Amino acid sequence: MNAPSRTPHIAIVGGGPAGLMAAEVAVQGGAQVDVYDGMPSVGRKFLLAGKGGLNLTHSETLERFLDRYGPQRSRLDGWLRAFGPEQLRAWTQGLGVDTFVGSSGRVFPTDMKAAPLLRAWLQRLRSAGVRFHMRHRCRGLSAVGDRWMLQFDTPEGTRAVEGDAVVLGLGGASWARLGSDGAWAGWLLSPDELAPLRPANCGFDVGWSAHLQERHAGQPLKSVRLSFQPSAGPAFSQVGECVVTQTGLEGSLVYAASALLRDEIEAHGQAVMHLDLLPARSLDWVRDELAHPRGPRSLSTHLKSRLGLHGVKAALLYELLSKDEMADAGRLAHAIKSLPVRLVAARPVNEAISTAGGVRFEALDDRLMLASHPGVFCAGEMLDWEAPTGGYLLTACMATGRAVGAGALEWLARGASPDGTRALA
Repeated sequence: MNAPSRTPHIAIVGGGPAGLMAAEVAVQGGAQVDVYDGMPSVGRKFLLAGKGGLNLTHSETLERFLDRYGPQRSRLDGWLRAFGPEQLRAWTQGLGVDTFVGSSGRVFPTDMKAAPLLRAWLQRLRSAGVRFHMRHRCRGLSAVGDRWMLQFDTPEGTRAVEGDAVVLGLGGASWARLGSDGAWAGWLLSPDELAPLRPANCGFDVGWSAHLQERHAGQPLKSVRLSFQPSAGPAFSQVGECVVTQTGLEGSLVYAASALLRDEIEAHGQAVMHLDLLPARSLDWVRDELAHPRGPRSLSTHLKSRLGLHGVKAALLYELLSKDEMADAGRLAHAIKSLPVRLVAARPVNEAISTAGGVRFEALDDRLMLASHPGVFCAGEMLDWEAPTGGYLLTACMATGRAVGAGALEWLARGASPDGTRALA
């Protein structure tokens, strides 16, 4: 007589959106699911991301949405078509949270808050039988017979946990204080299975003078056009806002170009981008306004009265142009429309919003299972992809989490084990 089958156990490491989505799919599929997270409570990064309004996804066309993932679009295409912006909004509605489309096309909960959505989600998961174990920091895993053994540091000491399958949603390296410090790269895979973890959606160093730092650090540059022509590939040009920092520039407009800028710096030691300080005005208009006699007025007063340039925008001109360039109306007009800014370094990865690099897709099968660790699945930001802000990061984390939840169930249903030879009893 065959031994009675038992409920398979899936251990999920990481309580972020990818891990929670994997837990939801797995428990709905009949598995026993335990979620382990190093923080005192679940979803801390999720809550922080929603501090200024939780940007769930984006309302643009699906093809345009998929293009936002750049070179890795083809890798993510299937999972994002299965669980993309429309499906994410429907899922959110299923938790009793309505959404709306903002003026930028971004999608938010109607109350803009992350906490109500997370509470409803966790309540549904707990009601379905998902168990949560906090302050469990994973330090490694190993195959033990037909199961996987995970080692955790806990307040009570080291704890070993077994699972028939393991889902890892450990994040990148950009939020160390919330547990995403990239430490898993040291114990999970060999170097050839990993792309280096690098900052994405990050700020950059310029090297401002002490005067600019003291007078203008923290001030926004509103309505400017950032243009950048990389050494290889198409040019970038977009209107938006960014912020002058103590060391350089950051903000949504800079983040949108950050992958190109970072790669250029890595390849050539610097990246020279250009800022159009008056994108709504033509070069001829700027020339004509500068040509007006200013009499005894200072150049600063002339720029303010004739062109509306003052504050941090005017300060950048004085910072980046020579006295001769400021005195030459023609050269000054060109600089106002295309001010060169030399970036010398990306900010450290721990300051970035997200992370590029991670587990290479070549190390995974089409279920996102590690070829070298059968029964171990990876999801979310620990995979080798990146995307700009605007809901693209969260959507892809959820989509890959859904994929690995289904993938783990499928693998267990086939009776596989870590060595691929022995069925579960």
